[in-house]
Amino acid sequence: MDRRKLLKETGLFVLDLDGTFYLDAQILDGSLEFLRQVERLGKRFVFFTNNSSKSPKTYIDKLAKMDCFITRSQIITSGDVMIRYLKRFYPDKSVYLMGTPDLEANFLEQGIRLTQSKPEVQPDVVVIGFDMTLTYEKLTRACTYIRNGAVYLATHLDINCPTGDGFIPDCGAMCAAISLSTAKQPKFVGKPFRETVDMVLEMTGEERERVTFVGDRLYTDVKTGVDNGARGVLVLTGETKMEDLPGSDTVPDAVFTGLKEMGEMLSEM
Repeated sequence: MDRRKLLKETGLFVLDLDGTFYLDAQILDGSLEFLRQVERLGKRFVFFTNNSSKSPKTYIDKLAKMDCFITRSQIITSGDVMIRYLKRFYPDKSVYLMGTPDLEANFLEQGIRLTQSKPEVQPDVVVIGFDMTLTYEKLTRACTYIRNGAVYLATHLDINCPTGDGFIPDCGAMCAAISLSTAKQPKFVGKPFRETVDMVLEMTGEERERVTFVGDRLYTDVKTGVDNGARGVLVLTGETKMEDLPGSDTVPDAVFTGLKEMGEMLSEM
């Protein structure tokens, strides 16, 4: 699709964070100017990250340190999508969460009944997040509960998380270990799945065809848009490089070097 036409027709940009807006703790060149151009044109943006290791408040505070000031309604995580999914399909069920203290706090604030303090209790559901506080005890408990019949859910399928020093194992890698041990596969709800798009549409009220997902990964960010009736834009500031495009099952609607180039094109409108 023509890149200028895509930008012009987009009413809502759903922006990935790590590898798209910033890398680790360093904001990427042109990110803030892109947001200024979006607002100048009367368009909107929200951030969506598959990284469930941190709460929305933590992301809001992190962005503020980069001079990017947003409200709670402008940040969504895969943890938020999971909470919405649990409330809809497993209301009042007990949940064992393999996640960080930040994610646990987010679940508790939203009324999810966690069994963390009662290892002897068999939960109805096991949820796997990007647990950067993972221990062997947590891993063992999750596997045992799943073998004993608990529903097996996971916030997102990302295998690796980009950092300034390279990549570290993400939620998908942790699920791979659990699945190999239990012979069970999880239900994922973050990008690129329908549950993510449904939540974005519900929160923003935007029309599906006017929503563009922007990110550095073909199999999550871009795939979310192109597989669910929205649009998917690839930026080359993170994991995916141009040489990864040929033969990919997911074809982006447009490719940009980064948010800086997108902002520069918007400035001409």
